[in-house]
Amino acid sequence: MMPAPVTTRRTPAFLPTARQALVVTVFTLLLSWLLHLLSGTPYLGVFGRIGFIGAVLLLAYSAAGALRPRWLSLASARLGAVVLMAPVAALVTALATQRGQFFAYLAQTQTLVGHFLMVLLAVVFGVLFSLLAMRSERRERERADRLQVELEKNTLERELLDARLRLLQAQIEPHFLFNTLANVEALVASGSPNAGPVLRHLIAYLRAAMPRLNDAGATLEQELQLVRAYLELMQVRMPDRLQIDVAHVAQAASLRFPPMALLTLVENAVRHGIDPGVAGGRIAVGATVDAAGGASCVWVSDTGVGMAPTAQPGTGLSNVRSRLQAVYGAHARLELHAVAPHGVRAELHFSGGRH
Repeated sequence: MMPAPVTTRRTPAFLPTARQALVVTVFTLLLSWLLHLLSGTPYLGVFGRIGFIGAVLLLAYSAAGALRPRWLSLASARLGAVVLMAPVAALVTALATQRGQFFAYLAQTQTLVGHFLMVLLAVVFGVLFSLLAMRSERRERERADRLQVELEKNTLERELLDARLRLLQAQIEPHFLFNTLANVEALVASGSPNAGPVLRHLIAYLRAAMPRLNDAGATLEQELQLVRAYLELMQVRMPDRLQIDVAHVAQAASLRFPPMALLTLVENAVRHGIDPGVAGGRIAVGATVDAAGGASCVWVSDTGVGMAPTAQPGTGLSNVRSRLQAVYGAHARLELHAVAPHGVRAELHFSGGRH
């Protein structure tokens, strides 16, 4: 069972963010200008009081998120702090500006009404900005959660893909070894004088090929070298019946390729195309790589006996198709085409794959 995604919640910071401070500063500048025009009070005096109240409410909003008790929700703590600090901040501005005239200031009905309007504006705009800020933070958390879930999903998919590749790799090793041993058995049974040299070539070939079976970073160039060595070995076994042509592909050095996949197609060409026919045939291996578009085609063509009309793809071809799609995605495909007058051309189509 896959573990459930784990999301972590960060504790709100004690101090406001730069963005919150900028928004409050701009708003207090504009509100001060409007009150300056309506009341005729000097702008700096209005901005001093409005700016102070705005700074206190912003600090109360931010600090409430970090200092709130567990039994109180984040929204309640922030809204409560703003509502409580609004009259306190307004009272502090009155004390700072009126000083010794503070009680016379409150005794006048006009100034008292103005003070209560100041408190009312602080509460209304403080609550409004708090709601907008909490909505923005909620959206930011939801976006971060979606990104976290997407990241964990991609990680799990990559791990699943690696596990699938390892399983497919483990399946192909016995297939490759059984085919190789079958070739050795055929040589010994036929009593050919070439049996000894071929066996030595075969041992050397296996010694070179085995380390690549689990090479996740294999390239098409390495696979072409392996295929060339294998076909040269087969040509020694049946020099009068097999011709080979393995193309040099300049772009193949950096093109990622599932190890032993191309070799499986070549083995099939030898086993099902060349071996059954008395006249033998020719096996050609090549590739076309579109550096601009990224599309690639790797192919193995033989002029052997060809496919029977009722033939069905075996385990080897299914394995090659699955490994190719595991590396390059679902768009990668294996195609088999009949070659006139007889023979088969196997093509691997995929995109990307540069290291």
